[in-house]
Amino acid sequence: MKIAVLGATGQTGQFLVNQALQQGHTVTAIVRNPAKLTLHHDNLKVVTADIFTADSLTSHFKGHDVIMSCLGFPATFLSKVTGYSTSMGSIINAMREARVNRIITMTSWYTDPNSGSQSPFLIRFLLLPMIRSVLTNMYEMEKFLQKTDDINWTVVRPPGLKNQPASAQEFLTHEGYFVPNLSGKPVGRGDVARFMLSLLNSNAWVKQGVAITTK
Repeated sequence: MKIAVLGATGQTGQFLVNQALQQGHTVTAIVRNPAKLTLHHDNLKVVTADIFTADSLTSHFKGHDVIMSCLGFPATFLSKVTGYSTSMGSIINAMREARVNRIITMTSWYTDPNSGSQSPFLIRFLLLPMIRSVLTNMYEMEKFLQKTDDINWTVVRPPGLKNQPASAQEFLTHEGYFVPNLSGKPVGRGDVARFMLSLLNSNAWVKQGVAITTK
């Protein structure tokens, strides 16, 4: 397939680009700073764009089968995080102009403010308050996608992430904001990329959010 990747220079994005190329896909990496992506491949094109401006994205989306986003924005304590929802508005508008109707993006477990009540003590009272600004904006982005009828979207929700390559471990999935009865131990970024790419050959989880972890 022809895949446009946003967030391609991030840790998860680099795993995604590598795996996509290994699987024979053609990849356009849409980045802010091309110097951060040191990978070279005949099927890789690196372009620059402003993810917050639809006009900047549209020409790079044209001719692609799917948009895959690994964009991430850091937590802040003094101001709201807005990058997830703001960029997604631009991405969806650009997709419409470019006539691309499939996007696979990632957020996290516990984006719904009420879902963390079932999480382990340390996660609920230490971790979640620290990243609540990020989770809140991820949730706003998810709600925006849920109202987007003309685009086939999927939100992949991993728990914590660790910088490890793909494994052969089986995935556990749940339609919701976490996988029940599990602690939410970190998942390798390579495995998140592996799961996202597995959705290219399937109609599973279209217009749904799916919480994932590995066995």
